[in-house]
Amino acid sequence: MVAASLGLKGWVTSRLMLTLHGPPQPQIGSILRLGAFEDFSTTSLQTNFQRKLYHYGTFSQGFHWGVSSSAYQIEGGWNIDGKGPSIWDKFTQKPGNIPGSANGNVACDSYSRLEEDLYMLRALRVKSYRFSLSWSRIFPDGLRTSLNQKGVDYYNRLIDNLLAYNITPMVTLYHWDLPQALQNINGWDNITIIDIFNDFCDFCFATFGNRVKFWMTFNQPHTIAWSGYGLGQIPPNVKRPGDAPYRVAHNLLKAHAKAYHTYDEKYRKSQGGLVSIALNADWIEPTDVNVPREVVAADRALQFQIGWFAHPIFKNGDYPDAMKWQVGNKSELQGLSESRLPAFTEEEKAYIRGTADVFCINHYTTKIVSHITARLNSPTTAISKQRAVAWGLRRLLNWIKEEYGDPEIYITENGVATDKETTVDDTDRIFYFKTYIDEALKAHNLDGVKVRGYIASSLMDSFEWLNGYTVAFGLHHVDFTNPNRPRTPKRSAHYYYQVIKENGFPLPDDERVLYGHFPKGFKWSTASASYQASGANTFHLFKDRQNLRHAGGEHQWFILVIRIKNSRLYNKIDKDVEVLKKLKVNSYRFSISWTRVLPDGTNNHINEAGLNYYHRLLDALEAASIQPQVTLYHWDLPLALQKVGGWENETIVQRFRDYADVIFSRLGDRVKFWITLNEPYIVYIAAHNLIKAHAEAWHLYNDKYRAKQGGLISITINSDWVEPRNPNKQEDVDAAQRILQVDKYIWTPGLGEIVLYFLFFQIKHLLPEFTQEEIKRIRGTHDYFGFNHYTTVLAFPVDFGDRQDYEGDSWIESGSFWLKITPFGFRRILNFIKDEYGNPPIYVTENGISERGVVDLNDLHRTHYYESYINQALKALLLDGVDLRGYTAWSLMDNFEWAAGFAERFGLFYVNRSDPTLPRISKGSASRYATIITCNGFPDPALGPHECLNPEDVYVDARRKCNMRHVCYKQLLKIICSCFFYSVLAMSLVETVPIGVNLKTWRQ
Repeated sequence: MVAASLGLKGWVTSRLMLTLHGPPQPQIGSILRLGAFEDFSTTSLQTNFQRKLYHYGTFSQGFHWGVSSSAYQIEGGWNIDGKGPSIWDKFTQKPGNIPGSANGNVACDSYSRLEEDLYMLRALRVKSYRFSLSWSRIFPDGLRTSLNQKGVDYYNRLIDNLLAYNITPMVTLYHWDLPQALQNINGWDNITIIDIFNDFCDFCFATFGNRVKFWMTFNQPHTIAWSGYGLGQIPPNVKRPGDAPYRVAHNLLKAHAKAYHTYDEKYRKSQGGLVSIALNADWIEPTDVNVPREVVAADRALQFQIGWFAHPIFKNGDYPDAMKWQVGNKSELQGLSESRLPAFTEEEKAYIRGTADVFCINHYTTKIVSHITARLNSPTTAISKQRAVAWGLRRLLNWIKEEYGDPEIYITENGVATDKETTVDDTDRIFYFKTYIDEALKAHNLDGVKVRGYIASSLMDSFEWLNGYTVAFGLHHVDFTNPNRPRTPKRSAHYYYQVIKENGFPLPDDERVLYGHFPKGFKWSTASASYQASGANTFHLFKDRQNLRHAGGEHQWFILVIRIKNSRLYNKIDKDVEVLKKLKVNSYRFSISWTRVLPDGTNNHINEAGLNYYHRLLDALEAASIQPQVTLYHWDLPLALQKVGGWENETIVQRFRDYADVIFSRLGDRVKFWITLNEPYIVYIAAHNLIKAHAEAWHLYNDKYRAKQGGLISITINSDWVEPRNPNKQEDVDAAQRILQVDKYIWTPGLGEIVLYFLFFQIKHLLPEFTQEEIKRIRGTHDYFGFNHYTTVLAFPVDFGDRQDYEGDSWIESGSFWLKITPFGFRRILNFIKDEYGNPPIYVTENGISERGVVDLNDLHRTHYYESYINQALKALLLDGVDLRGYTAWSLMDNFEWAAGFAERFGLFYVNRSDPTLPRISKGSASRYATIITCNGFPDPALGPHECLNPEDVYVDARRKCNMRHVCYKQLLKIICSCFFYSVLAMSLVETVPIGVNLKTWRQ
């Protein structure tokens, strides 16, 4: 079992610790008992792609959807109708304790505005409402003798109305607001409070229990003990971290158990309800699951947080071993006669064990824990210590399942804070709920965790404890400056309503696989570029320092010059064509190196050796029945031309025409598909000249070569699809349209609408103007729409003075910071092109995804990307009538990715650069792409097996070559580790099988 979670290295390390060091046994036991980390290794060892892959589905029928609140946070009425003061009333009356000296005197005024709260609940269509009882409103001094009937009447009205609207009350008996009179006798640090609390619970069970079927004794007892009596951060502000939290927790556990038994013995039979306790439950992630001490640190943190209360209740009636060992050892080192952690008697253990009917958790965030605490790189929220880490919820739910015997689980609080400036437009909260609820759905549907309910925190903005009113968790905005406390639903309320209505996330039409085929003759291709694959000396990249997508303000451009060694792919034509044949493509897009043909950029000297290289490539392609798709210019401008201004020098228009003339005349009889420029994404003078150069090359081909050669020629542009961050917000919609207009700019001149872009951005004074004669010559210089597409971005305006900025959602990432997996955007932008430009014939000339880091031939994320994007293309063609003629996967193999060098890899084939022969090794995505090509789409499985689904498995073939021809480094490492493993095993045969590990697993 240790080997399963820690890996071979970790297992050997733990065995060495046993062999060489022996005791102390409790600490070793801590390492060897990490069953929960081992048993859900499928989630704990997920890749980032697997973590973030969205899961569509629904929860089981009868799932409890709800919202939460608590008495002190919303009720107000702190000193009316006989209510007594609580510890929070006393604390917040002192100026300066809370930001802005805020308090809960009025809060949301729910005590007087019950109908408004009920209206919100009805509108959300929730099935449950979690709220707490104010102990001091019912018993003003904490004792039954002080019963306040008006407080009882308020909760009776609330409960009765909830039931009238078919909303289940989920009642918390204690949510931090202890009657001040009881704190005057030391509160939870006084053992007599156990019976006092039980009497309060007994009264509530008797008074409300005929209608309340779900009870929670305490909300977050860890917070009560540690923050209230240890750190002294919240009332009663006792700062005694050494001993008080342990005594308080001891009393809380006994009080909970007594209340549970009171219900069990007196009320369960007649009322039939559930009783539990709502526990703090952040997920704690080890910095490295393969390092034993990091896993031990994470487990210890979980035991001190969740296990402190869950272990006695759900396991054996006692505290976790890790907790007893650590607190006991430190107590001994401090010279204490007994541990600061109190001990339960055997009778008490039996009394506490099993005192919860379901497992309730409040979860907000994930933390990384180590012997040296690490930072977690996840989105921050309005509360700095609560980062949005959705995947942690699934991990937590699986850990609870394995650690506590697969209990039924209710998520009784989950939500995110936004700042007080955010009112109804809380898009961040929507993203939070979308991702967190989906992780709960994964645990429910994929992992078999018994998730029975989800309670969003919270119903409305309220008094947020130490943060006062500076942050907000609500689904509804409350205007605290207005004495009427008006409630307004936020965007997240509408979103959560839809989630409840659909009981999760049913598979949307956008995500459903369309079975069908592309037309006969569809161009299936893959691509490379001369500088990236063939090797060169110098590459010039025009790069925008401020990113053109800002769409506003002046942009400054610079030239980035990168020098690399020749990649020696120049002489690998046969190998390249071999892998092309394995892919089953009928086309191959590559670019001509301008300097390889015309070394100084002019036609004064033609390099025949360079031309001969392209003839040999065309010969090989022709022999393989693969049609060439040739790009004249893919960013590798001759250095000699750059020295005289490059694309900013108007003479380059003629230079490019001369270069194109040489290529058309020498290669044109063999090439029927031309691209003049790849992604001419440059502004001002350079763009002006690029457009004119493209037009001149097009007219040259049209006038001089088309009749004889019969090819197609156009330009290929790049465009992301752009979604408004909030589709209901006009300024976000406008921002998205502005970005699309930027990407539209390069294509627009072909349709004679050049002025639109200039006027739209009001920067006409920065751009040169075309003459009427030039406009006439540019218009219509396209035979098809060449189009590179990779991703979708979210757009919204940000005030940066004159500029606009745009940020994207946290979709599944790639190896490139700018590239997220968003297949729905592919179909949408294809339709945009169809509608905007009169449905031109479209060739997708690049589409693909990158990776970084350790090479993994089983590139699941790329396989998923191609399946999803190509299927969206099929929908655009068959369902929407888009005139799609071809698709090109970028790229054939891992190669030099411009400014990213070799760090980013887009290839269907891995190139082992540590091997002088530069072997091309298939990835899993190559096999899947070959299958799609062979099938010419996606055959319907309902029609039975299709012969196209079993093409030659290039991926398996590559893995076989990796093992037999090249002896992969990974395999060599395994051999070395195995030798070490067996040597350690031989030395330690005298040891017994590790605790908690069965013999079969131990041998593995």
